[in-house]
Amino acid sequence: MESEKMLQVLIEQTRKNSNHAEQLKNYDLATLTWKDHPDSWNILECLEHLNLYGAFYLPQIEHKIKTATSHGEPEFTSSFLGDYFAKSMLPKEKMVKMKTFKSKNPIRTQLDKKVIDQFLLQQLQLLDLLNQSRNVSLNAVKITTTLSFLTLKLGDTFRFLINHNVRHLHQVDGVLAKMEMTRR
Repeated sequence: MESEKMLQVLIEQTRKNSNHAEQLKNYDLATLTWKDHPDSWNILECLEHLNLYGAFYLPQIEHKIKTATSHGEPEFTSSFLGDYFAKSMLPKEKMVKMKTFKSKNPIRTQLDKKVIDQFLLQQLQLLDLLNQSRNVSLNAVKITTTLSFLTLKLGDTFRFLINHNVRHLHQVDGVLAKMEMTRR
């Protein structure tokens, strides 16, 4: 796929994710921390999960872009695993629950609206990194994943990270829908 087109799609999706999170600021803390089950995540826990992933990936991406010696190229070719991981994050009608790493699981953490602000800051950083990545190879730059034995191409890492955000913002919508149903 064309590198520039892919980056434009990812930039647009990141802007949508930011706008979605911005709307969450309108809810009170009771809504943001509501759960339908003690073992499910509330809205703030969904966002904190994303913040934990952002804290892992964004500094690494920034460092790799700054130290890259490769140059941007017109075409990005996703790897088999990179494409699989990126697509597996997208919401589907019957979403498969995935177990998260303990270090990335915010369940039962005391959280407040600062979680939303942190997510929005990370989205701004992500937009900046997407723009900076035009100057480096999305194919040659490699990012270590949370599965420390696995690296992904920078382009696949962006796709995975942004699709992961989409997935959990979709989960946020599900929490809001369930809450609305219980209030009827």
